[in-house]
Amino acid sequence: MAELRHSSSLGSRASSSPMKRDAAAVVVGDSSPLIPDSHLADDDGERDGHSSKDRDRHLCSFFADDPRVSPQYSRISLVFTFLLILVALFSVFTIFHKLNAPYLCKKDGIVLHCPHVKESPSLWENPFSSTTSWKPCAERRDGDISELPPENETNGYIFIHAEGGLNQQRIAICNAVAVAKIMNATLILPVLKQDQIWKDQTKFEDIFDVDHFIDYLKYDVRIVRDIPEWFTDKSELFTSIRRTVKNIPKYAPAQFYIDNVLPRIKEKKIMALKPFVDRLGYDNVPPEINKLRCRVNYHALKFLPDIEQMADSLASRMRNRTGSSNPYMALHLRFEKGMVGLSFCDFVGTREEKATMAEYRKKEWPRRYKNGSHLWQLALQKRKEGRCPLEPGEVAVILRAMGYPKETQIYVASGQVYGGQNRMAPLRNMFPNLVTKEELATKDELDGFRKHVTSLAALDFLVCLKSDVFVMTHGGNFAKLIIGARRYMGHRLKSIKPDKGLMSKSFGDPYMGWATFVEDVVVTHQTRTGLPEETFPNYDLWENPLTPCMCRA
Repeated sequence: MAELRHSSSLGSRASSSPMKRDAAAVVVGDSSPLIPDSHLADDDGERDGHSSKDRDRHLCSFFADDPRVSPQYSRISLVFTFLLILVALFSVFTIFHKLNAPYLCKKDGIVLHCPHVKESPSLWENPFSSTTSWKPCAERRDGDISELPPENETNGYIFIHAEGGLNQQRIAICNAVAVAKIMNATLILPVLKQDQIWKDQTKFEDIFDVDHFIDYLKYDVRIVRDIPEWFTDKSELFTSIRRTVKNIPKYAPAQFYIDNVLPRIKEKKIMALKPFVDRLGYDNVPPEINKLRCRVNYHALKFLPDIEQMADSLASRMRNRTGSSNPYMALHLRFEKGMVGLSFCDFVGTREEKATMAEYRKKEWPRRYKNGSHLWQLALQKRKEGRCPLEPGEVAVILRAMGYPKETQIYVASGQVYGGQNRMAPLRNMFPNLVTKEELATKDELDGFRKHVTSLAALDFLVCLKSDVFVMTHGGNFAKLIIGARRYMGHRLKSIKPDKGLMSKSFGDPYMGWATFVEDVVVTHQTRTGLPEETFPNYDLWENPLTPCMCRA
């Protein structure tokens, strides 16, 4: 498979793989030779009667005293019978437990073991049994709903800047609500900070439905739209060190906020928390707080109606591109120049391209460049460990090995691909029906969303979320949130997470044939499709919300 990474005509090498099917064995029962014939003589019947009486007497001897049976033999028989009853009860309980056990995959190191199902594998759906065991329950509030204390009776106000791109901002907002709940504080509506890469100054109300957000959480956390009027010097909240909590560690436990942040809020009455990227942990936080984060993510944070409606139209157009309703795949292709540069991985290219990329890395990440991260040995090690983005051609080969046909309709969510059309050629040759939002919608339809880059990102997010199959090519908050939301929706929708480490070994093996490669891909990815997976210990709430946010159906 080594030559596949360096070929621009991968489509000619690949062919659809046959899907493996489970064969059901049918057992046909013959008539038993032990059934007596109807023409047996009467004397034979008499002998059978005597034999039956003897058998009955022997059976009864297990349960009743018989002068011909020794006391020791009787006790042994009783013990043996008791053990048989226990085994039978245990077997019945085990069978009942297995029939009623929820569908749950468990990790053994890096290997994921999932329950065996008799359903034939499907390209477009996870096994039906995986969807019947769990249901979303983050919207449910246990016990009676009680009114929150008035604004002036909370411990104070907290304010955060939600930094980064749209999806990092979304996570920060969820964490801010959770932290406000932990400290019984009033949350000032978060400000979406301009990102250095996105260069987009979007307000909360430009992307999310503020009224729905505040109203849905009114029984959980007190939220206000703006800084209170009594706090006159608002600029102090953005710049003053006295009004800022800066020492919050990444993935901090809930207790950290109670011990270190709450006293300062009680003293100052209003504090800004920054930086606030990933400042709340998962398994060191009470379950009800994690459930609240899911409530915010899946129920309270809604995009504006015009964004939702446009995304619905794009998804509908994807399904009806051929004139009839068909499933579609969404591909999150992370191969922009910035991602390629930041990865410090080595990719196929001309000497000029490699020199240009080296200069770009040296300028953008001088410290990492100096420590040798650009060297070939380290780049090769990263690829073996699965830490490099998949190239478009590699994605094409993997999808074809999984069995997806050339006619598959694929929605591509991506920025400008590094290398342009030449880099995209192998993927387009094997899957010519690649479509972006710019091709699905008219210029006039998208013009209303172009003033905010985050609005365009929200369209990609929703079209990927609604797809029949979602495929990620590299990590990141976008893919995590998509996979987590699709799991929360019931696990039926496939979310494919390629094993990049194993694939790098296969692509680099010059002796591996296509049939062997197909088998490796199919077997490896049978369980990497967004199935129910246990969460503890060490899990990412955004990618796997099962334990805190879902209940047994």
